[in-house]
Amino acid sequence: MAGNDPLADALAGVDNAEGVGHLSHEVQPASNIIGSVLEVFYDRGYIGGFEFVDDGKAGRFEVELNGAINECGVVKPRYSAGADEYEQWEKRYLPARDYGTLIVTTSHGVMSHYDAREAGVGGQVIAYVY
Repeated sequence: MAGNDPLADALAGVDNAEGVGHLSHEVQPASNIIGSVLEVFYDRGYIGGFEFVDDGKAGRFEVELNGAINECGVVKPRYSAGADEYEQWEKRYLPARDYGTLIVTTSHGVMSHYDAREAGVGGQVIAYVY
């Protein structure tokens, strides 16, 4: 049965697969936002890689796990954060300063809160990983 939030389902599946020590996980259905979040995970070194597979329906992502994720999840509701407010959300969702990453959707696309702070843009906090 499919849930109402594909991003939450995808991150819960990745978190569960990491927790039991699997080396790969299949995320379906695929979407642009899930692909963007997985790209941030890859850029920050939390996953080994991912690939989109077109199955004639919505598609799916095959994610290579490398054991670097302790926990990941979505932020509900999607809080707005200004360029100077990321530290407040770090304190709320991450276990320590400069440990972990908040995933933010901005007018410049989906990026980590480190990149958003550097670019000086605000956005909505949609997920976290550490």
